[in-house]
Amino acid sequence: MVNRFRKKLQKFGPGIIFASTAIGVSHLVQSTRAGAEYGFTLIIFILMANIFKYPFFEFGTRYAYATKESLIEGYSRIGKWVLISYLMITILSMFTVIAAVGFVCSGLISQITGYTDLRMVTILLFVVCFLILFFGRYVILEDIIKLISSILLLSTLSAFIVCVINGPTEVSDNFIRPVLSDKKSILFIIALMGWMPTAVDLSTWNSIWTIEKLKVSKNSFREIMFDFRFGYFITIILSLFFLTLGCYLMFGSGEEIPNSSSLFANKLISLYTSTLGNWSYLLISICAFSVMFSTTVSVIDGYSRSMSLTLKNLINVNSDRCYFGWLLVSCFLPIIIIFNFMNDFKKLIDLATTISFIIAPFCAILNHYLINSKFVSQKFKPSRYLNVLSYSGIVFLVAFCIIYFIII
Repeated sequence: MVNRFRKKLQKFGPGIIFASTAIGVSHLVQSTRAGAEYGFTLIIFILMANIFKYPFFEFGTRYAYATKESLIEGYSRIGKWVLISYLMITILSMFTVIAAVGFVCSGLISQITGYTDLRMVTILLFVVCFLILFFGRYVILEDIIKLISSILLLSTLSAFIVCVINGPTEVSDNFIRPVLSDKKSILFIIALMGWMPTAVDLSTWNSIWTIEKLKVSKNSFREIMFDFRFGYFITIILSLFFLTLGCYLMFGSGEEIPNSSSLFANKLISLYTSTLGNWSYLLISICAFSVMFSTTVSVIDGYSRSMSLTLKNLINVNSDRCYFGWLLVSCFLPIIIIFNFMNDFKKLIDLATTISFIIAPFCAILNHYLINSKFVSQKFKPSRYLNVLSYSGIVFLVAFCIIYFIII
């Protein structure tokens, strides 16, 4: 029985890694903030973002299994101009993305250790991330991601259940408030959807992780797709849990999400301890840090790998040396960005998520074209219904990008 369960667990991989990467800033920060400031008003936008973005992430997994190559290699089949465009938009977003997740992680470290020099904590964090990836120890970290994610899922589920049973801390007749007439709210909605569940351009990582999984495990197409869909479902559920926690524990109280990463970390942990009890402080602190740390390392590794693979397909450079170069840059430039936003935590988060949303339509269109192209066997192409959802997703992303440029 145990061996059977273990074998089934080993079939999971890319989907769980995807979930652990996605459950970071978008959930811990943005979903909680949405509930705290807007109640349940933004639940429809969270659901729309998750639903309309879904096809483009599945296409990454589907394409990798069907062709045994990543989306980046698929982009090169379309034309070098596509790779150059992908390179440019990735450079535009990657450093703010890494800075955002690193900033949240630094705040958690500061809160747990009590060490208040956030600049030094940030530097040490990125040095450790660099050393882990440089010496190839990320495999060890990846092995415990399943355990970390399980603990966070169970603890968040427990907090959610207790929170719902106890009810909101502030009595309110209505957890819905008008937002579409407010420019500030519309900009936050776009920022919220930018990483819900994560940035669309990260779908290339999905394809890379799938290929790596197939090298060590002979998963069937059905198993690979179940793994991805399970991971994606978990991200949707947790986004709603965090929204509810923020709503029930903060909405109407006059409190706002702090504009400091360390103060935010304190507020995040208190969401759990106020429902589960003070005994959970250490467990939740370590778990939240572990999730954000694994997310930070995953993001640095993912961007470095995707950029080195892009340059390899563009100019045929040595991928190992190129990876080392991108690793250095990915650990250095975000520190500078964080230092410039040290006293404006929410602004950095909104900047990173908004950039991701603006470039999403380009990646969505590419993924849709590629999975329906001649490079993919007919049996692996998406169904008519999934293609309809894909078209709808492209319209959704383009429409909100137009809205953003109209109101800014």
